[in-house]
Amino acid sequence: MHIDLKGRTAIVTGSSQGIGLAIATGLAEAGARVVLTGRGASRLEAAAGAVRDRAAGADVVTVASDLATEDGAAALTGAVPDADILVNNLGVFGSRPALEITDAEWRAYFETNVLSAVRLTRHYLPAMKAQGWGRVLYIASDSAIATPAEMIHYGMSKTALLAVSRGFAKEAAGTGVTVNSVIAGPTHTGGVEEFVYELVDRSLPWEEAQREFMRRHRPHSLIQRLIEPEEIAGMCVYLSSSFASATTGGALRVDGGYVDAILP
Repeated sequence: MHIDLKGRTAIVTGSSQGIGLAIATGLAEAGARVVLTGRGASRLEAAAGAVRDRAAGADVVTVASDLATEDGAAALTGAVPDADILVNNLGVFGSRPALEITDAEWRAYFETNVLSAVRLTRHYLPAMKAQGWGRVLYIASDSAIATPAEMIHYGMSKTALLAVSRGFAKEAAGTGVTVNSVIAGPTHTGGVEEFVYELVDRSLPWEEAQREFMRRHRPHSLIQRLIEPEEIAGMCVYLSSSFASATTGGALRVDGGYVDAILP
């Protein structure tokens, strides 16, 4: 299967590292012009260099802004008015005892993980519909379905993304635009390493800490390891392609079999 995204512009939010950077790299390798976003200009430039190292000749644009705010979203849409592919990957996560989550934290998780994606979809979807082609993706999580007790604010935001994705897929019905969410399982990123060490002994070597985390906190994983970001990216590149033209309104799992269900 050869995926060719030449001539397409793809925005990947939260793409200075981790899953977002892997997705952007995969899209660039398929020929897309990629737009990297994040709050730090220097980290974005480093990420752009990493993309170019993997995809020779890649056209990479960086936009530094805080997409959790209206001003940040306006900065992105002003710099890149139109896009063919929008991957809403931006998100924050962390653990907190359920009864200690403050109002401010609830709002921050909603605004960063959900409202940022809604704003951008609201901007980019009309032009996609008008041209008769487009792809909108939301990076959700197994926590949307199997919400951990220590992460209910995060789980809430990812469950909301499933509803947002399904709703916008209906808005795009019959236009040639597809809208899907990707349910990512426990994934090996720098941020997740820190999260793992919040829950297991920090003195443990990483490989041992990872196994202990999966055994104690994610025992339903069928692959019994953390997922690599490139494995999430593979699904996103496919969904961004013409091969996935009949896949819309879905919640597709790259969760290592963690969610103990046949659907979604």
